[in-house]
Amino acid sequence: MSIRLSLRQPADTVPGRAKSRIGAWPGLPCGCLYNFSMDSAQHQAEILDQFTKQAEPFLKRHGEGSDRLLSLMADCASPRADDKLLDVACGPGIVSCFFAPNVNQVTGLDMVPAMIERARRLQSERGLQNIDWKLGECTSLPFPDAAFDCVVTRFSFHHFLEPLIALREMKRVCKPGGRVVAADVTPGEEAQARFNQWEILRDPSHTRALAAVEFRSLGENAGLKLCREENFALAMNFDDLLKGSFPRAGDENRLRSLFDESIRSGRDDLGVAARREDGNIWITYPVTIFAWES
Repeated sequence: MSIRLSLRQPADTVPGRAKSRIGAWPGLPCGCLYNFSMDSAQHQAEILDQFTKQAEPFLKRHGEGSDRLLSLMADCASPRADDKLLDVACGPGIVSCFFAPNVNQVTGLDMVPAMIERARRLQSERGLQNIDWKLGECTSLPFPDAAFDCVVTRFSFHHFLEPLIALREMKRVCKPGGRVVAADVTPGEEAQARFNQWEILRDPSHTRALAAVEFRSLGENAGLKLCREENFALAMNFDDLLKGSFPRAGDENRLRSLFDESIRSGRDDLGVAARREDGNIWITYPVTIFAWES
C-alpha cells in the first residue's frame, strides 16, 4: 500500500440520490449544516456493516507508516507513565497499541465486534499486556466520571451523528486537568460540502467532516479548554483507498468521475488536492489534532 505522511501549514446532496434532510447542529457555529439523512438505527447498521468489512483494510491503511501522525498525537496528549488512557472508537487498535508502552493502562472502546477482535490480535502480535478492550458506544461511554487521565480518538468524529454528545462524554470520563485529544480530517470550509459528498459515496457511514473552526466551537460547547492544535497532511494513493472501501453499487464509478473532473479542472474543489503522479491519483487529507484540557 502507498501512503505518505507529512506536516502541513496551518454535501448537501449526492448525485443520483434523494436529497438528504439538512439542518443546524447543536454546539456548532450558527449556520453550520449537518446531514440528517440517517436515523440512529440506520447509522448504527451502516457502521457495523462498513467497519466489519474494513477491520483488516483499515489496519493496513492507517497502521502502516503512520508513526509520525501517532507521535504527534502523543506529543499533544502528553501521556505519563502512570496514566490510565481511553481510546474512543479504537478500531483495530492502532492508537491503543501505540500509546500502551508509555502509560500504565489503556482501554480501547469500539461498537464493532470485528474491530475489537482485530485489536486483540494486534495487541497479541505486539506482546502488550496493559490493554483492555470493551464494546460500547461513544455517546454513552460505559465508564464512571473521571475514570481516565487521558481520552483520545482518531478518525472518528466524521462518523458521529451526535459529535457534541460524544465530546461531552469524553470530557465526563476524563479527570479534571486531564487531556482530551481528537484527530480527524478537517476540510477547508470552501470545499467542505464537496468533501462530504464524495466521502459519503466512498463510505456510507460517513456523516460530516467538521472544519477546524467547528471543532473549536465544539470544544467550547463541551466545556473544554483548547491547549494545542496541530495540522497534518495525510497523502494516500486513491486506488489503494478504494480497495479498502465498500461503496454502494455504482458509487465507485461516480467517485472516479468526480476525481477525474476535479483533476482536469485544476481546482481543489474536493478538498484533498487531488492530482496525478506517475499515472496514479493521489490525494492529501487535511488532518487536525485538537488537544483540550478537561
